[in-house]
Amino acid sequence: MSVIAERTVAAQARPPRRHYLNVNYGVRSWLLTVDHKRIALLYLVSITFFFFLGGAAAVMFRLELLTPRADLFEAETYNKLFTLHGLVMIFFFLIPSIPAVLGNFLVPLMIGARDLAFPKLNLLSWYVFIIGGIFTLIAAIMGGVDTGWTFYTPYSSTYSNSYVALTVTGAFITGFSSILTGLNFIVTIHKMRAPGMTWLRLPLFIWSHYATSLIMVLGTPVLAISLVLVALERLFQLGIFDPRLGGDPVLFQHLFWFYSHPAVYIMILPAMGVVSEIVPCFSRKRIFGYTFIAYSSIAIAVLGFFVWGHHLFVSSQSVYAGLVFSFLSMTVAIPSAIKVFNWTATLYKGSIVYRTPLFYALGFIGLFTIGGLTGIFVATLPIDVHVHDTYFVVAHFHYIMVGGAIMGYLGGLHFWWPKITGRLYPEGWARFSALIIFVGFNLTFFPQFILGYLGMPRRYAAYPDEFQVLNVMSSAGASILGIGYLIPLIYFFWSMRYGPYAGANPWDARGLEWTTASPPPTDNFEHKPRVSQPAYAYEEEEQKVG
Repeated sequence: MSVIAERTVAAQARPPRRHYLNVNYGVRSWLLTVDHKRIALLYLVSITFFFFLGGAAAVMFRLELLTPRADLFEAETYNKLFTLHGLVMIFFFLIPSIPAVLGNFLVPLMIGARDLAFPKLNLLSWYVFIIGGIFTLIAAIMGGVDTGWTFYTPYSSTYSNSYVALTVTGAFITGFSSILTGLNFIVTIHKMRAPGMTWLRLPLFIWSHYATSLIMVLGTPVLAISLVLVALERLFQLGIFDPRLGGDPVLFQHLFWFYSHPAVYIMILPAMGVVSEIVPCFSRKRIFGYTFIAYSSIAIAVLGFFVWGHHLFVSSQSVYAGLVFSFLSMTVAIPSAIKVFNWTATLYKGSIVYRTPLFYALGFIGLFTIGGLTGIFVATLPIDVHVHDTYFVVAHFHYIMVGGAIMGYLGGLHFWWPKITGRLYPEGWARFSALIIFVGFNLTFFPQFILGYLGMPRRYAAYPDEFQVLNVMSSAGASILGIGYLIPLIYFFWSMRYGPYAGANPWDARGLEWTTASPPPTDNFEHKPRVSQPAYAYEEEEQKVG
């Protein structure tokens, strides 16, 4: 390439003079912004803080589990540590991670809109999230809560002497952030699509966020009401869940899991949307079975509301109800299997380009498949009776949430980082961190399947000596996993200043977000885009070139 050509390419790669990052400066401009892209970055900073806070709690109780005896912490302190880990990771990281960060940034760009439907409401959702987080942090600093992240009654409502009401208030407030975000996405997707952007031309990332938003809006109020009832019973001795006062503790479990099992899909559906964008891009072909993947997202959202009872197989639920919920749990696996099949079919005979986002997507597919198959195990009545409340359930849950949701989040962050910042990250370090995360994750959680099958119960600081080897393996894996998570934090910071300019479309991807500059201008597009072809039209472009 000539010097002149190289200079031309470099000039084209440079970001525009004015974009959403430099349109104005100062703390005030960020705290009062209504630009969806800046709000996404506010969420990114916030959830990164909570992620490492929850990770720090995990490090401490994994250190405790290196030995069979409770030698580092008292049992109560141990309970507070795993409760803090669960609360922070679920309510303040996993649930808002992809929707609030990548969803906020990309939904308007992907559908050709200038912003979300309610920009001020979008900013309010972040402030509500922060206020809920502050309440939870205050409770943790004052002494924490020892109920577990599920807040099971009557312990949480009557017997616990920890800061239950304050923690519940934090989770209650944060729920409104999810509701506001979900409402914003639904209205935006319905009303603000670019001309020609029909429902069956929408990116699958948008379909997944639409399904997620339905769960946020319909399911979160049930959890909010449940937490309010716990607080009211603690404060006013109302007979809601306490059997001594005429209450029913199992009622709380029904209410809690009616939201919390669909909440699993709040965490995993957006990650599925990310994988649906990455796989066709790096396979260089149209995604296989677009319509099936799109409708399977809606099917997961709907069916997810009918499976909560498989968490209550050993909680006085009738055998007949257990059989019904077991059957329904099998049905929700079908749309998930459709997605995995279609991603695999897309990869088959594709012109695969191996880049970091694809490594995360492949990791997601493998780990999510293991998590999904073991989910069928725990949804089967006789097996669940054996492994209920053991480390088998912990492993299954983390294969879905960490192996699935976090792999999807990191894959999406690596895929759209050039669009967000206008810079590229070091590919070698990124691949290395993806490998470290994959190895560390499996070393952490696969031994827990064996521990659970052998009968080790969850939530115990001390355990029989015969379980030590597997626990040491799990703790060693957690340390490797932690290193894997720190590496991207370092090179992302490095790339913002020293990374090469990315250009508008470094992956040669399809989609409206890749047709605008990197970083995008404040109004997203210089001219209102029009859509005239289906999503993921890779093969059409190749035919034109040929």
